[in-house]
Amino acid sequence: MMSSRRELRFDTLDDAVRDVEHLLAVGYEKAGNWDLAQCCGHLADWVAFPMDGFPRSPLPVRVMMFVMRNTVAPRMARKAMATGVLGDGLPTIPQTVHAPGGDPAAEVARFRDTVARFARYDGPLHPSPLAGAMDKPTVGRLHALHAAHHLSFLVPKTAGA
Repeated sequence: MMSSRRELRFDTLDDAVRDVEHLLAVGYEKAGNWDLAQCCGHLADWVAFPMDGFPRSPLPVRVMMFVMRNTVAPRMARKAMATGVLGDGLPTIPQTVHAPGGDPAAEVARFRDTVARFARYDGPLHPSPLAGAMDKPTVGRLHALHAAHHLSFLVPKTAGA
């Protein structure tokens, strides 16, 4: 039986790190399709992209991103920032969709290390192919929203469960 998704908000990426460490420690039930290793791998990839550069997408995807960046994406980003909720069903870069059954402890550690690197990072940020150029606080806030979205599908086990 699948668990119900939890309502989740993170003020910072450090809050997300604490959540994944808790999920790793107590276990969880899935209310969606991805496991903890998949979520952490995906999130670590996305936190690294503004520092390291985004993967190059195929031409049709680049055209779609350009159109969205110059039409609906700014409104979507403002709405997410205002409501604290990232919408469901948004497409992602295929390289960031990890196979199920990975090593959750290794992916939690990679996410934690990537978040720590982002916190220390003071270089230029690569612009998002969808959202364009953003300052570090905005990027961090969007990453926290993104983490809350994915981790809301992992429900911690409770004592006696």
